[in-house]
Amino acid sequence: MKILITGGTGFVGSHLRKELLRKGHQLRLLVHRQTDGLEDGVEQVKGDITRMETLGGAAEGCQALINLVGIIREFPSKGTTFQRLHVTATANALAMAREAGIDRYLQMSALGTRPDAVSEYHKTKFKAEELVRASGLSWTILRPSLIFGPKDAFVNMLAENLRLAPVMPVMGDGKYRLQPIHADDVARCFTLCLELPATVRQSYELCGNDRFTYQELLDRIAAAMGRPAPFKPQLPLGLMKLVIPVMQHLPPFPITMDQLQMLLEENICDGNWKQTFNFEPISFEAGIREYLGACHS
Repeated sequence: MKILITGGTGFVGSHLRKELLRKGHQLRLLVHRQTDGLEDGVEQVKGDITRMETLGGAAEGCQALINLVGIIREFPSKGTTFQRLHVTATANALAMAREAGIDRYLQMSALGTRPDAVSEYHKTKFKAEELVRASGLSWTILRPSLIFGPKDAFVNMLAENLRLAPVMPVMGDGKYRLQPIHADDVARCFTLCLELPATVRQSYELCGNDRFTYQELLDRIAAAMGRPAPFKPQLPLGLMKLVIPVMQHLPPFPITMDQLQMLLEENICDGNWKQTFNFEPISFEAGIREYLGACHS
């Protein structure tokens, strides 16, 4: 099958390309500019998913479209907004599929996306999902939890902080829970969707088997690096809710109110996705040890 991927040069995209090629699919990526170092045979077409006028013919000859485009943080001064990268991008991806006669469409969403969402991230992810559900295409929506892997942003950021000092400040009590999933497992689910008719017009929440609090996650990252558990001073939520709105507009500041909201909401699921996809996910500790092991720290 020939597949067009939007957002295919990113973190999850790199894992998905590898898995799709392993299964014998042909790949075409929509890119802002030509990217070096991709796998042999991967085709690239230039275009901006947020500008429909740049997308003419990009999907021609493809039998499926996978939309991975998304951001975790806005920078409005640069035009990087949730509305643009989640809602507009999805509307354009769907339009591309329809114009090219593509029926099979896969959408990357996020765990926690729902009608009554509080964060703008989840609100716009839900708007995008609604567009997909109303498209008339043979769609599938995947909602991964926190995704980890060798080039992830979150786990590597925490590990880098631990390399600097064995101190990890925690927002509130740190008892909010997470259930991370490896990028290879997310890629495997996307790929299996193309083979499993039962996944058409279905949504799946994806999470790993390991569920732990944020404080426990920090300890597991330290252990994978061969280091003792860090000191974890608690930052009062009331204070952080005053500081973050003022500081979040500065790119170096590590967290936004949206991200704090999502952290406190927790990031867990029931694991029912395994009944459809029929495999066991990579464990968190084994997965991070491969790229955070003592020899790398």
